[in-house]
Amino acid sequence: MKIYHLADLHFGKSIYGLSMLDDQRYWADQFLHYCSENKPDAVVIAGDVYDRSAPSGDAVELLDYFLTKLAEMDIPVFIIAGNHDSGQRLSFGRSMLAKQKIHISGRVEKEIDHFTMDVPDGYGPVTFWMLPYTFPEQVSSVLKDEEIHTYDQAVRKLIEAQNIDLTQRNIILSHQNVTADGKEAERGGSESMVGGVGQIDYTVYDPFEYAALGHIHSSYPVGREEVRYAGTPLCYHFSETRQKDKGLIEVILKDKGEDAEIRTVSIDPLHKMRHFEGTKDDIYTLLRDDTGKNEYIGINITDQRITPEINTYLKQLLASRGSILMELLSSYSSFSGNIVSAEKEAAETKPIEDLFADLYAEQNRGTPAEEDEYELMAYVGELVRNQDTHLPLDMKDVNRLLEKAVKQGGEAK
Repeated sequence: MKIYHLADLHFGKSIYGLSMLDDQRYWADQFLHYCSENKPDAVVIAGDVYDRSAPSGDAVELLDYFLTKLAEMDIPVFIIAGNHDSGQRLSFGRSMLAKQKIHISGRVEKEIDHFTMDVPDGYGPVTFWMLPYTFPEQVSSVLKDEEIHTYDQAVRKLIEAQNIDLTQRNIILSHQNVTADGKEAERGGSESMVGGVGQIDYTVYDPFEYAALGHIHSSYPVGREEVRYAGTPLCYHFSETRQKDKGLIEVILKDKGEDAEIRTVSIDPLHKMRHFEGTKDDIYTLLRDDTGKNEYIGINITDQRITPEINTYLKQLLASRGSILMELLSSYSSFSGNIVSAEKEAAETKPIEDLFADLYAEQNRGTPAEEDEYELMAYVGELVRNQDTHLPLDMKDVNRLLEKAVKQGGEAK
């Protein structure tokens, strides 16, 4: 059985103030073309289909197009809600969509949504178990078990409560922070969940031949090869350019007890994302000799502060090649011997708006900010990023910030 594992599509995402919808549409078409040529038996999407719980109309249209094309190819699709999704919104029309072999699970119930496929590969049927993003209080409520206090307990007990036929092949979709012996891999800078929060040990997925994971933006196995994150299909932060491959995970499931064949299939993006770091002179030399075109570029200058002249020169140089300077930072410090903690260093690589979004999600059990709230965070980020170029204040936006703050202050009281 051939399965294509995707996760963290984040349809509708904007980075550094730029909408990624064109990039996501291009990626979707490349993926659909690959499906048309290679005919998978199923596509699984392990959460964070949208970037916001209240997605834009364009993001909804993109998902509609994506699923319609897969249905036209008669490819079954299994989707769960992630912490960025509204399970209720994502599940709209699920009964009707199930008739088109598109199965969606948006909420956690006592009995995990599951569907069995009769696969003509000679090894018997495969059951897909669909577990949306969850936290201890949810599972405690549905199982009526007040002893559930950790994420690991929650997922472990919920799985133990299922009637799983262990003589047959089983696959689970799950959107959680999964670790091996408490050790986390390097995360992408676009992830909103704080490291260490909600850890679940990979052994909770022992009953399954394959665990299709979402939530972490890197692609890697956890504990064993068959418990795996797909990662994001595109780079959503410059720290993610360090990851070797972005694309889809192809899983060939064999007979019960046999190891699956797993490989990453890269999909070239519409705009490649690249990051440069070095002295001003080194950066100027690298970019003058560079042949890259139509790219998203991030730059960190290490030997001096950013000036309006540097900003203008680099933007114009890259624009002449159809590229966009998305991030221009300076790590220069006039104080020698300054020691920067790993946490501070990681925070400094994130856009300001994503730091605000992280704090918001941390205070709201992983639920991200709404679209209008994130727009205000992005505006503050633009003010900070452009402080050296004297970006003029838009008083309408300032008033929106004040009105929002006053409203939230009143609600808090």
